[in-house]
Amino acid sequence: MPIVLRLDRVMADRKMSLNTLSEKVGIANVNLSKIKTGKVSAIRFSTLEAICEALHCQPGDILEYCPPGAENPADIK
Repeated sequence: MPIVLRLDRVMADRKMSLNTLSEKVGIANVNLSKIKTGKVSAIRFSTLEAICEALHCQPGDILEYCPPGAENPADIK
């Protein structure tokens, strides 16, 4: 999938656990875990907004575009 979720990296940078983020965002741990591991095909803007507010970040900190065939998102120029 060309869109890669980097929620785990942002959470680690902020030293925030899944349980804490789940409480702040107001969604179940299971659903947040699916977002964190990239096992979702869609995310509501309201959920993305709540995650960004809780983590004090921008959507681009969580979502990364990796074109098909690129081995590493860092290869994008």
